[in-house]
Amino acid sequence: MEGKLYNTYVAILKEELIPAMGCTEPIAVAFAAAKAREILGQQPDRVLLKASGNIIKNVKSVIVPNTGGMKGLEAAAAIGIVAGDAAKGLEVISQVTEDQKEEMKHFLESPGVAVVAAESDFVFDIWLYLFRGTDEVLLRIVEEHTNIVLIEKNGETLYQNNVEEKQAKLTANLLTVSNIYQFSNTCDLDDIKDIIKRQIDYNTAISEEGLRGDWGANIGKTILNYEDNISVHIRAKAKAAAGSDARMSGCELPVVINSGSGNQGITVSVPVIEYAKELGSSEEKLYRALVFANLLGLHQKAGIGRLSAYCGAVSAGCAAGAGIAYLQGCSLEQISHLIVNCLAIASGIVCDGAKPSCAAKIAASIDSAILAYNMMIAGEEFKAGEGIVKKGVENTIREVSSLGRNGMRETDTEIIRIMTSV
Repeated sequence: MEGKLYNTYVAILKEELIPAMGCTEPIAVAFAAAKAREILGQQPDRVLLKASGNIIKNVKSVIVPNTGGMKGLEAAAAIGIVAGDAAKGLEVISQVTEDQKEEMKHFLESPGVAVVAAESDFVFDIWLYLFRGTDEVLLRIVEEHTNIVLIEKNGETLYQNNVEEKQAKLTANLLTVSNIYQFSNTCDLDDIKDIIKRQIDYNTAISEEGLRGDWGANIGKTILNYEDNISVHIRAKAKAAAGSDARMSGCELPVVINSGSGNQGITVSVPVIEYAKELGSSEEKLYRALVFANLLGLHQKAGIGRLSAYCGAVSAGCAAGAGIAYLQGCSLEQISHLIVNCLAIASGIVCDGAKPSCAAKIAASIDSAILAYNMMIAGEEFKAGEGIVKKGVENTIREVSSLGRNGMRETDTEIIRIMTSV
């Protein structure tokens, strides 16, 4: 691979595969709150949070870590203000004392956090206003979880950046299945080893915790308890689901994310790790398979965007299936057929926010990926013109991206209405 493109792929992995504690949307609110409080220089006596519909959707039903089991935008903002360290990025509330948890509860009683829906053209948009006496700070985050585009204090602009969708940088043929396959085969492991090892360690740990503890709806445990034949396929989906069980219910273990999502980071990686154990794959083969799966997950989500009514577990599960095929030495042509098969099967799953049922959607997506793999091995494939399938893997990915970004906007609006209506 040509030097500049190679370096871009390495940079994408380093930038995207980062640790986060808790669901990333409430963590983004906590990050904004911690940074705004830092700019204000003192605790506010009034807080106003304006959030786009998808932020409201993804924060409403998920437990915010280190809050004593609390949910919602108010809790996320309050813990960020009281105990957040913005320098830690998406681990902003990873170190919270018991005293700070109590302080957060008092903060929510008074002054509290006022929340309103933001009228915005962006699906990911956070406006946070902190007030103290005559002082006022405004901080805005758009499209990316830590992408601050505006900071104002007392009417003076301290920082401003053009609002742009960073994911657009991943299109224009930068990420293609062919290029990803080539990079995965040839990259110097020293360039990516630390990133991938951290993903293996972190995402395996939260998966194991999900199976040990009592988290959410215990989807991972349920899968294992009610299957007669515990094959590698069953273990792979159970362990991935268990990681989400824990994460959606406030587990304080970090996850290495993919496409801004911990659930997608778990789904992309844990099944591949489990299959590598079963197959006795070398460390090098596992690392290269995870590079392939992660970049494929990012490729699919680049055209959809961070948040959508299209469930991100579908693209992540598809990427995991492709990573499993890569582990077993499948060709680029075979893996391309698998991707098309998988997207034809499972692209109808909707995202109705972060909550315990995400674990079940992960399990369903991995089932689809394994079915797509088995079809590919059997020489079966869905053909162009059948439903949303187009000729060629890139054309199919592009049309599914259009479905997720454009076609499901009205669906997204209806999901948000249902979730927020009394």
